[in-house]
Amino acid sequence: MTKISHTIKNYVVSTKTPLYSLVFTLPLFFIYELGIIFANTNDLISLRNGADSILRETLEIFGIFGFYGIGAIFLLSAILVFLFHKKYLHEIFFKIDYLFLMMVESFFWSILLFLFMSFILKNSHLLILGNHSKILMQQVILSVGAGIYEELVFRVFLIAVISVMVGFVFQWKGTLKNWLAMVISASLFSYFHFVGEFGDWFSFDIFVIRFFAGIALGSLYFIRGFGITAWTHSIYDLIVLTNNTTQ
Repeated sequence: MTKISHTIKNYVVSTKTPLYSLVFTLPLFFIYELGIIFANTNDLISLRNGADSILRETLEIFGIFGFYGIGAIFLLSAILVFLFHKKYLHEIFFKIDYLFLMMVESFFWSILLFLFMSFILKNSHLLILGNHSKILMQQVILSVGAGIYEELVFRVFLIAVISVMVGFVFQWKGTLKNWLAMVISASLFSYFHFVGEFGDWFSFDIFVIRFFAGIALGSLYFIRGFGITAWTHSIYDLIVLTNNTTQ
């Protein structure tokens, strides 16, 4: 029993690290980027996930232009994560089978999220959390993009920034400021889907529904890290897409 507990603990702790998250989300990144390029090059700009577009516009402020700016940043992040973990590599046992278990776990969380959202909506027409296209292949690609880019923006980046701001203003520390940051981030995550040319018409009911989705994903991010949360988001959107298109 002790050995099993140690194995489970090692899996939970290891797979929450940036190193595992980075390796685990690389397929999402490449599927989305290649999908955008090959799906319809004429609509390359308009096809992009909204959170992806925010990142690209932000990079343009710093003089980083083009469709490959995010790719370069992502690869740079990969190098930085590797260098950060380099001195700990002898302590971290990178196991390929953990990636398989992370995929299984992501499916588990996505099904729970699906059931949770079904309970809130109480009807079969579920919301895809990050998708505004009407073409099926584009919806699939954008669902993948929602997982990696929306989680990167609204969970990894915003929660960190808001947490620092809340801590500075209210002098709060630890868990309280992080959870408040997550709630604020969930509100922005929901509101984000109503903004811009491809945004939905505002509905308070839908805002609340997406807010709860943001709370669920934010909680998962705290518990299991970026990688599993990103895959959970993408798989959830694909489950909903399948459910909506087969009815």
